[in-house]
Amino acid sequence: MVAIPGTWETGHDKKPQPGMLSGVTNGLGSETKVDYVTYAATAFPWEGDVYGASKREATDKARGLVGAMAQRCGATKIGLLGYSQGADAAGDLAAEIGTGVGVVPPSRIAGVGLISDPRRSPNDIQVGPHAGGAGGGGPRVGGFGWIHDRVRTICAVDDLYCATASDDFVTRFAGFLAQSSDANPANMWRYQLEAGAIINDLMAHGGIPTLQAQLSESANQQRIKELEDFYGSHAHTSYGTYQVGGGQTAISWMHNWFARMA
Repeated sequence: MVAIPGTWETGHDKKPQPGMLSGVTNGLGSETKVDYVTYAATAFPWEGDVYGASKREATDKARGLVGAMAQRCGATKIGLLGYSQGADAAGDLAAEIGTGVGVVPPSRIAGVGLISDPRRSPNDIQVGPHAGGAGGGGPRVGGFGWIHDRVRTICAVDDLYCATASDDFVTRFAGFLAQSSDANPANMWRYQLEAGAIINDLMAHGGIPTLQAQLSESANQQRIKELEDFYGSHAHTSYGTYQVGGGQTAISWMHNWFARMA
């Protein structure tokens, strides 16, 4: 298994630590080897790396670990796990593999677990109470392809990172800009499709006047209050206690799901 921690849980100046994901990976059994990815894990430019560069580093390192494991052990199945920015990176890598352009064929993937994925799609298989909207970074073009049925996502209903309202265009554009920071020229086609999807939705909801209304002073004040309420709620860090049904938390459910694959 390759596990990618979330924003601020790891970094070049920190000792590697599992953080939120420890409850998933601990006790999976002697047959399961877990590699944690160390990367910048930053969210803001003043931290050294912009979000796009930080996530790209995580994706590249995870891809390298998956490729190395596949070469060493030809019959080994591989799991991917991520939380927050780590789920963003793990999901992108899973999408590469699932659509046939990855470092291993889709058949090598046992399962993919994403917790608070900023690129969650309404079409992803969601565990627990239904979270509306989609990830703030916008859904992945093409989804997970051949491994769609092996991907599980968990998003707390009040977690704005993975549950941005479809008609909140200010947040959606901000998420797109974060995703495309440190843009890769090879992905320009993807950026165009993602931007086009937001613009098409905006046009269907009233166009520029709608965006202007969401940028008004009163709307900005309301957004500030909503963000303050969100950060105060700790919804983004609640997954150790967040109930998904059957007496299980998000973390315990994900642990049990992967344990059954071992």
